[in-house]
Amino acid sequence: MKTILAAYSGVLKGTGSSILSALQDLPSAFWPCRSKMEKHLQVISVLQWVISFLALGAACTLLLLYMFCTDCWVIAAMYIAWLIVDWNTPKQGGRRSSWVRGWTVWTYFRDYFPIRLIKTHNLLPSRNYIFGYHPHGIFCFGAFCNFGTEATGFSKKFPGIKPSLATLAGNFRFPILRDYLMSGGICPVNRNSIDYLLTRNGTGNAVVIVVGGAAESLQCAPGMNSVTLKNRKGFVKLALQKGSDLVPVYSFGENEAYKQVIFEEGTYWRSLQKKFQKILGFAPCLFHGRGLFFGNSWGIVPYSKPITTIVGEPITVPKIEDPTDEIVDMYHEMYITSLQCLFDKYKTRFGLKETDSLYIN
Repeated sequence: MKTILAAYSGVLKGTGSSILSALQDLPSAFWPCRSKMEKHLQVISVLQWVISFLALGAACTLLLLYMFCTDCWVIAAMYIAWLIVDWNTPKQGGRRSSWVRGWTVWTYFRDYFPIRLIKTHNLLPSRNYIFGYHPHGIFCFGAFCNFGTEATGFSKKFPGIKPSLATLAGNFRFPILRDYLMSGGICPVNRNSIDYLLTRNGTGNAVVIVVGGAAESLQCAPGMNSVTLKNRKGFVKLALQKGSDLVPVYSFGENEAYKQVIFEEGTYWRSLQKKFQKILGFAPCLFHGRGLFFGNSWGIVPYSKPITTIVGEPITVPKIEDPTDEIVDMYHEMYITSLQCLFDKYKTRFGLKETDSLYIN
């Protein structure tokens, strides 16, 4: 009984790997299969993030509206008042929490796939950076785990660099979800937010932009090595205007997390996806992973395929407040070449063949 109480106390404290270590202290008769429990915790940690991203904002909005119809309307009114006062915080550096970024749940999230972060070059804390992340995948699992948490040790690998993963600005209009995202250092992918981080927040900032965005997510499927980049030059122009170095980042395995039905160009369903993309800023994808309880069934739990994120060599960018199209094109070509070299250098180490190529769309 004492062992069980000690284990329960360890779980409540939530320090380090307390959950698993507490379970390991339980008698084998009480807990017959600890490895299975660890796997269940990994699945739950991934599932909570998927559900949070898909439904937390809408659920909290409905809850807030419901509270106005109950005796708790005062709490809802106070939160709305605070929300109005705090509305611009996401655009002004956010409100990151080292405690949230270091939650034990993110280590289970990391180990489910598993996800790894590989450093190829040092980054100087005296500079600011724009990371171009590729490919988008369905949920950007690699981007979130590596840059929205400390599960893969970003701060230890890149001391003095503070990452800010940029995502849809619409996510920050939802109650509770906005705070959850900001706690991980996630910011809106809009001009005001990125300007603030690169010009008014000192140095050592790294804004992570998933360059391909919603258009790229429509093309992701297992075995696909393509990125939407050929006409994406806005992030290069921004880097030139702010004098921030460009860093290509490629995640091998990001497209393996889900299987997706890809509709051909010109079909009704494809045009419908594009209409949603223009209106909402994201494209609804018809995808599936594995089931919650049975690995051979369908569900929203991603497949546990390894994701390895390679942070490439920074491209030094001068500060030019009004760069010409020729200069933007030159640095854009340099970035594409650097990304291509990064892919070719590491592809055979992570399950691809020498003949596999990265397609730039």
